Formats: sequence, C-alpha cells, structure tokens
Amino acid sequence: MTLEFESLLAELATIGAVREMGRIAEISSGSMVVKGLHGATPGDRVLIDDETMGGEIVSISETGATILPEGDTDGIAVGTRVSLLGKINLAPDVSWLGRIVDPLGRPLDARPLLCGPKRRPLTASPPDPAHRRGFGARLSTGVAVFDTLLPLVRGQRVGLFAGSGVGKSSLLARLARGVQADVVVIALVGERGRELREFTDKVLGPEGMARSVVVTATSDQSPLMRRRCLLSAMTVAEHFRDQGKHVLLLIDSVTRFAEAHREVALAAGEAASLRGYPPSTSHALMSLCERAGPGADGVGDITAIFSVLVAGSDMEEPIADIIRGTIDGHVVLSRTIAERGRYPAVDLLRSVSRSLPGAATEDENEVITDARKLLSTYDQTEMMIHAGLYVSGSDPLIDRAIRIWPKLDAFLAEMSPSGEVRGSFERLRLILRG
Repeated sequence: MTLEFESLLAELATIGAVREMGRIAEISSGSMVVKGLHGATPGDRVLIDDETMGGEIVSISETGATILPEGDTDGIAVGTRVSLLGKINLAPDVSWLGRIVDPLGRPLDARPLLCGPKRRPLTASPPDPAHRRGFGARLSTGVAVFDTLLPLVRGQRVGLFAGSGVGKSSLLARLARGVQADVVVIALVGERGRELREFTDKVLGPEGMARSVVVTATSDQSPLMRRRCLLSAMTVAEHFRDQGKHVLLLIDSVTRFAEAHREVALAAGEAASLRGYPPSTSHALMSLCERAGPGADGVGDITAIFSVLVAGSDMEEPIADIIRGTIDGHVVLSRTIAERGRYPAVDLLRSVSRSLPGAATEDENEVITDARKLLSTYDQTEMMIHAGLYVSGSDPLIDRAIRIWPKLDAFLAEMSPSGEVRGSFERLRLILRG
C-alpha cells in the first residue's frame, strides 16, 4: 500500500456521518455562548455558520459552552448554527519538509500538502521520565561561542533571552542552518506578516528550508491560532522524533505563546494573578518544555531553543523566570553589546549551559573557566580602565584581561563555516595564551 493511499484512508477515517449541532445563544466581545453541544468538552474545535469560521470551546457551564472564535464575529448572529468537530490533531509527514503550514496543518505556500497516515493530538504527554536518556553528544553549530564556551548538546533545551532588535531571529536562522540535525522545526508565533517571507527566503534561505518545517501564526490572528502554533510545532517535532530522528526545534517566541494563552485563559474565566498572567501559565509552559529533550530508548531526540522576549532586559519577569527554571541552560543577548556592533550579542557572563562540565573534556573545561575569569575581570574593572584610574602593572590578572579582551570579544562573534568544534577550541586556546 502506497503512502499516498494510506494518507487518503486516514483522511477518510476522520469524516463522520453525523455531527452534533448547536446554536449561538449569546454573543459578547470576543466570545460567544452556544447551547445544544451536549457531548462537547473544553478544547474541542467547532465550525460556526456553516463552516465559514472555526472556534474553540474554552469552558462549559449550565448555560452552555463558551467559545472563542478564530476570526472576527462580524455577521454572526444569535441562532447561528455551530457544529462540533472534536479535539484538534495533526498528521505530519516527511513531505512537510521545506513547507510552511499554519497551526491546523494547512499549507500557506499555495501548494497541496500530503497528510501522514497517523494523527497526533496537540497536547501529548512527555516521554516517561524513568526511561528517558540523558544528554547526547556535543553538537557543532558553526557559531564559535556555542562550539566552545556555551556548548549545545543533543537533547538539550536552551532559552534564548533577548529584547527586540538585538539579533535574535538572525541567530536562530544561523542555528537552523548550522546545527547538526536530521530535521528542523521552526515555530514563528505572533510574528509580523511581512517577516515570514523575509525569514524563509533571505534569513533561512534554501539550504535551511530544505530540511525544515515552518509553523506560523501571524500577529493579526486570534489568540487561539497563536497558542496552537507552538503546540503544533511541538507535535510535528514529536512525529519526527518518534521516527528515530534528531530534531532541532526553534521557537520564536515562547513569550507570545504565553500572551496568547493568557487571552484564552482569561476568556475562560481564570483570574490574572501572576503579574497579569493566570495561574495555568506556569503549567502550560513547563509541560510544553518537558515534551522536548531526550527521547526514550528506541526513538530520537528534540534539541529545543526557546526564545524569550525580555522587555528592558528584565530576567525576573514571570515568563523569563519560569522558562529559566525549567530548561537546561539560558543564553542572554545584550542590547549594549549589540549597540557596539558585535553579533551574536551573547552576554557570556549572564549565560549558562547546564551541559557543562560533562559536555567538555577536563582540558576544555579549564579553557572555559580561564576565559570566563578574564571576561569577568575585565567587566568588573572596565569603568575604572576607561576612566584612566587603573595603573598598568598593579594587578597581573587585570593586565592580562586588558591585553586579551579585544581578541576574546572578537572570538565571541566568529562564525565557522565548517562548524568544527575542535578548531574553535584551538583558536580559543591561542587567544588565551596571548
């Protein structure tokens, strides 16, 4: 049986002879109440007004089911028919590589899209913690700082914390092209519409797109679609992971996912308590992060990079704090560093990879420690040096930091076309020897 025939049979199996129908009883700003959907549960998708618009059930009470629509409610009236579809699922397929899809698995590049033979729910459980493997081997990235001082390993989950305009998207695209992986899944949550084509054509390029699946929901779409975007991308990544592949999952950004979740949760009746976020935000983020990472025996791994928008570099705001405490390392991009023209603008002293010291040899860990010590020494005395208050020869460590800092700072911006980790470490050793 051919794959196309299996996909067709799977599609036919989703078609029911009967649909449960209801009627809209109440319409308010951004939501509506539907009566008659007796078999509905929260999270079910519905079709409104003879399938012209979708929606999702966010809460159920004696008065009916509260539904958030996926679009504008203009033209929707009390009494309009609503049909129940059930839980949302996806059927990813290897033919999705090189394609752009929306959170419902529909193609956005005006070409037919083949669905796979197996459907997967958007909200799956993470691998059994008792049977998950540990971190895998160190990955070559083609970015010197990640090949040496902040190693990235297979199955690691890393947070990329940055404000707007400091090179976050460019760094994600560089990792999409350079990291050793079988498949790359990219979630663009709440991005500006004009940036999608620019990201795929210019930033990611044909080389990056060839092994990638891009799942996107633009900023003008409903919070339902923006929230599903990240869940759908994770579902696609799990599909390839279960085929034994190593998947690189890039998310831009988890902050917009949390903001969309907040809108949906508040509409469902949750109270805002965590600096404007509902209590369910923590669980939504942590359960999402746990789905990534090393797989169980017999399957692949998901190496994930979650970008987090931090306004004013506030690492203590709720989303940044939750993500930082859940994942296996965090990388901070500094606006100050970006403004002086060094990209990627990684603030090494505020960044941590929890794959260390295991991801490096004893000799390499000594090199990493020495480089960090010199960067820290220069950072602590920089103001004094620039003010002319430091006298050369007063402290040998400061003298060494001043001598080496320009080359070390330039090293942090190096890109290695070959992506050889060994070559990057040799280069770093030469710099530290002065």
